[in-house]
Amino acid sequence: MRKLKLDELNRASVEEFKAQQKLPVAVVLDNVRSMHNVGSIFRTCDGFAVEKVCLCGITGQPPHREIEKTALGATQSINWAYYSEPLQAVEQLRKEGYKIMAVEQAEKSVMLNEFETIEGEKYALVFGNEVNGVSEEVMKAIDTCIEIPQFGTKHSFNIVVSAGIVLWDFFSKIVVNTSK
Repeated sequence: MRKLKLDELNRASVEEFKAQQKLPVAVVLDNVRSMHNVGSIFRTCDGFAVEKVCLCGITGQPPHREIEKTALGATQSINWAYYSEPLQAVEQLRKEGYKIMAVEQAEKSVMLNEFETIEGEKYALVFGNEVNGVSEEVMKAIDTCIEIPQFGTKHSFNIVVSAGIVLWDFFSKIVVNTSK
């Protein structure tokens, strides 16, 4: 077995990426404090071709060298917007027809593996602060909450790991399963 070289990967250019069909998902970062986490989430969103990223509150914004260090240029391909308050992003996305979903441990949350996507539905996934999670005001405004099952002692994943798990799950349910 041989690893593929970069020129063998057939990656889309930024222009091709912007024109291609996107996963009907928006990612909302609710007061994420680490620039490295922000950059990594941009890169993950590029990998799954999400529609947009909403940066809220204290969440850092491009251009910033600490974001670019982990984004590796994904801030150029992913559509993004900044909102001073997370609820502004939630309200705008709701107007655009997104179902608002927190990724959080909460009462009545639905386990990710049990959540079923609906064809034609658009989803806004809210990821919270590394310490405090999704803000209480946003939790009051969501349509539902999904939780990643966990079996260890720490009771949490890093936000970037959570985003990767959830986005892969949505990608596999929306794109992979519907193309079979």
